[in-house]
Amino acid sequence: MSVSEKIRNHQSWPRLVEMVKKVSYLEGSENEFTLASGRKSRHFFDMKPLMMDPEGSTLLAELMEIYLDDLEPDFVGGLELGAVPLTAIAITGNAKSTKGSKRKGFMVRKEPKGRGGRKTSNPPGIEGTSLAEGGKIVVLEDVTTTGGSAIKAVKMIKSETNCEILGVLAILDREEGGKEAFNDAGIPFESLLNLSDIAG
Repeated sequence: MSVSEKIRNHQSWPRLVEMVKKVSYLEGSENEFTLASGRKSRHFFDMKPLMMDPEGSTLLAELMEIYLDDLEPDFVGGLELGAVPLTAIAITGNAKSTKGSKRKGFMVRKEPKGRGGRKTSNPPGIEGTSLAEGGKIVVLEDVTTTGGSAIKAVKMIKSETNCEILGVLAILDREEGGKEAFNDAGIPFESLLNLSDIAG
């Protein structure tokens, strides 16, 4: 189980389940949908409508903050495109933290452009807040299937910066091997929801 009891027992968690079912989930016939990982599935998730909804983004900010406040990262971010709005939501949610707002965001491009951050001194492919001085990072992901996207972001951050990876946080774990891949890579992983919470 990748959803902590602290998150699962929060008063806002049941409403997040409802909203995901309403705006972000489709169930089809066996192997109807081709996922970004190339796998076939009867379950399809698009978290963009959830992240772009006022109530949805508020719920995500509140529940992510439970996880992030425990770890206290300096930075949050991840691989484009799904992690970009999620990063903005996490930063906004941190502004109301009882520990004080301090987290800043970044994004990792799937294919680095030919330049880094001219003002931030970030290497090509990492944009947003400067990571040049190092710091602690939580990588964000909208939906985890195999874990490949987030692991790609982690590898780039580790190879190009002096930052420490505290873990990966996803909105939803499809329970198709992502958690095991993170464990094998030595990366702590948690999600706000599991597939079985939505389709169970």
